[in-house]
Amino acid sequence: MEERAEVTTCGRICYNRRKINLSLVFAGQTVGIKQVEGHIWLTSFMDYDLGYFDDETCRLEPLQNPFGPKVLPMSPV
Repeated sequence: MEERAEVTTCGRICYNRRKINLSLVFAGQTVGIKQVEGHIWLTSFMDYDLGYFDDETCRLEPLQNPFGPKVLPMSPV
C-alpha cells in the first residue's frame, strides 16, 4: 500500500518521527512512499521512482536520474 508524504521546505520527508533528506527541488510537493521489503521503502514523484530509503538509517539511495535525457541508439543507415 502506497502512502503519501509532503516534502518540507528544507527538502525532507518526515516519516515515523524520522527525517529523510530528499531534495529542495521537491519542497512543498507530495511524494509517494511504498514499502518494498522489511525496512526498505521506494520513494516516487508522479510516475517517476526517485530512490529507496531504509527507515532505520534514514538514508535515501537515489536511482538513476529519471528526468534525464533519453538518448536512443542510432540506427544503421
